[in-house]
Amino acid sequence: MADVQESEDAMGDEVYQPQGPGDSEVLDDVGILDSEDTLLNRGVDPYDEGWSPPERPLGVDHTGVTAREQREGETLDERLAEEVPEDWDRAYEGDGVGDAADTDGELLDDEVGDRRAGRLVAPDEGTRPDEEKDLLARDEGFAGGAASAEEAAVHVVPDDDY
Repeated sequence: MADVQESEDAMGDEVYQPQGPGDSEVLDDVGILDSEDTLLNRGVDPYDEGWSPPERPLGVDHTGVTAREQREGETLDERLAEEVPEDWDRAYEGDGVGDAADTDGELLDDEVGDRRAGRLVAPDEGTRPDEEKDLLARDEGFAGGAASAEEAAVHVVPDDDY
């Protein structure tokens, strides 16, 4: 009965204490786990992996690093000064067709006609060798609109332009 009374009077930490290997043995920290004992297998020994510190301390130039700055907070002007404008915020003027700040040129220029060509077929329709097949072709029209990207890129330029 005395054991029951003692267990009822025991405090929370005294009620259950997990038993380790040997009651009096204290486990020491073994350091870094071996690679086979971890959940992530990166294929290298953790002792060989190492760690490289950053080139300079992060956040040193920002407000809020010290306790005083954290208490006082950051002003709106300081926050706005750290903002970096997005690419699309930059003013770029153009005609609205193919305008992009990061490309070489326009999608439309004066060397491309307005009318798209259909399927181009050589005059001999591919039945015999033709010495001028690279120079001459006939527009057969669209084949159900199933033109490849290369064929869709071909446009008709009127002869009077050149």
